[in-house]
Amino acid sequence: MSYRIHWWADIHRSAAANLRLGCALCMVAGATNAGGFLAVGQYTSHMTGILSSVADNIVLGQLQLALAGLALLMAFIGGSMTTAWIVNWSKRRSMRSAYARPLVLEAALLLVFGIFGTGVNHFAWLFVPMTVLLLCFIMGLQNAVITKVSQAEIRTTHVTGLLTDLGIELGKLLYINGPSFSQKVVANRAKLRIHAMLVASFLGGALLGAFGFKAYGYIATVPLAIILLVLTVGPVLDDLRNGRFASGPETEHR
Repeated sequence: MSYRIHWWADIHRSAAANLRLGCALCMVAGATNAGGFLAVGQYTSHMTGILSSVADNIVLGQLQLALAGLALLMAFIGGSMTTAWIVNWSKRRSMRSAYARPLVLEAALLLVFGIFGTGVNHFAWLFVPMTVLLLCFIMGLQNAVITKVSQAEIRTTHVTGLLTDLGIELGKLLYINGPSFSQKVVANRAKLRIHAMLVASFLGGALLGAFGFKAYGYIATVPLAIILLVLTVGPVLDDLRNGRFASGPETEHR
């Protein structure tokens, strides 16, 4: 069932399903990150830059800005922690929606992000900081989902790592092997294709997100939420039909 889009977040995984889900989530992450920048003037998945800014602001004596950066880092970590809690809690109860549940939460939070947007122009001092924190939480939440699903082989918000791996494989692909060497430098073409697809998905999502926010404003979050719900509807409904959606007895999970 993994080839059907509404089952891509099922607990039963395959490499192909991981790549499909990874590309879909990369697109959503790119759209959210680019759209969020147009909305609040800050990228919210770039934790490397945020952590560096914390150090800079501490040295410059800008403690308020440093504390704000730490709050963003904590929001991202909190999102990752929330995914870990949800997934492990659900797996202990044999739920097929273990990976889908964090994405349902993400869809709801994206709609909350859209609601915040209605108040940004009137209460910017309150809603802009809350929006940035919310987006960082969402990025952490989503990245942890695909990390757990793929056993840390795929990331959806860390494009730096994807580009590094892409560059390594391209370097191998273009390497000229001399005739005197028995061990040839050979690119992993499957890995090259995976990373190229993920980067392209993020870029495509970023373009769509930037255009959507520029043309339509915060309502552009609605299609992103719908995409996430479509990805999760199969396992969620299956748990509902079989009475696994509510809290039940915890069982040993290996």
